[in-house]
Amino acid sequence: MRELLIIKTAALGDVLRTTSILPGLHSRHPGVRITWITAPGACDLVRGNPLVVETLALDPKLVPDVEQLARKLSDRPWDWLLSFDDEESLCRLASLLTAKKLSGAHLDREGRRVYTADVAPWFDMGLLSVHGKQRADQMKVENRRSHPAIFAQMLGIPVGKPQLAESAEHTDRAATFARKNQLIGSDPLVGLNTGAGGRWHSKTLSPERTVKLAAALSEQLGGQVTFLLFGGPGEIERNRAIVELARGRLRLVDAGCDNPLLDFAARVSLCQLLITSDSLALHMALARGVRVVAFFAPTSAAEIELYGLGEAVASTAPDYCSYRADADNSTLTTERLCAAALRQLNGPRPT
Repeated sequence: MRELLIIKTAALGDVLRTTSILPGLHSRHPGVRITWITAPGACDLVRGNPLVVETLALDPKLVPDVEQLARKLSDRPWDWLLSFDDEESLCRLASLLTAKKLSGAHLDREGRRVYTADVAPWFDMGLLSVHGKQRADQMKVENRRSHPAIFAQMLGIPVGKPQLAESAEHTDRAATFARKNQLIGSDPLVGLNTGAGGRWHSKTLSPERTVKLAAALSEQLGGQVTFLLFGGPGEIERNRAIVELARGRLRLVDAGCDNPLLDFAARVSLCQLLITSDSLALHMALARGVRVVAFFAPTSAAEIELYGLGEAVASTAPDYCSYRADADNSTLTTERLCAAALRQLNGPRPT
């Protein structure tokens, strides 16, 4: 095998965790050249990875761009096309390209979105499932295998770890930020990433619950802890509320909500532990070897491979893993999360 094309555009966390297949593909197919099509906003998660020779940006909502890229790539001699998105425009792109082998979502002769049998273990649990949505949702709940394990089995490769390129530029900026905010020597430095953007309210801890958790952890550590607060562009007001609630009670530094992706990752790398929702920050921490306590309510904890870097705290409510925006996350208590954080802080440091 020589030329391999991957189509994976969304969401950011899914793009990053899918990079776990790259080492295995190179191990199984020495000399393979991998091209990756992803969303413009996700390019930095793939670009710069030494296991990818070319990263192509594509907004799947822009149909003319999809058609243009299909024409551009139509004469390339693809040996294997891996199509991991279920959007209609991307299924169409996969169907327009010629490859010796196609694995994943595409359009059949009647224009229906379908997927190949070799990737059924993943797509059977998704929107295109041949079993229907109700059974697909139940399969999600019943699943006990991680995303990397499922993909490794489907592709016939060893289980891998997410890959995220580092550069001196972003590392230096993070170091400057750490010096400016007197984070050097802060031990432990605990990251708080308890939001998850606008869609998944039930993935998040409220500002009040976030500060309650941090206060409980600080008390257990005799006040000898610094917190680094993370968030995305839609969480400015939310994080401002956390800062105000923590004022005078905790040593908390706001990492900002407008960091470019690789600057965000470099600041995550400063932490000894990240307490996080099921979000992009979780996968960044795993890629950078940072310990995590990850909490789950609407989504599946089983899908996340932690690589020995932490532990998952899952909701015990009846609607756990229901993929509902309003799933009950009340069982993600301060006591459970604080205990998990203490176990991780007291455990051996990653090497």
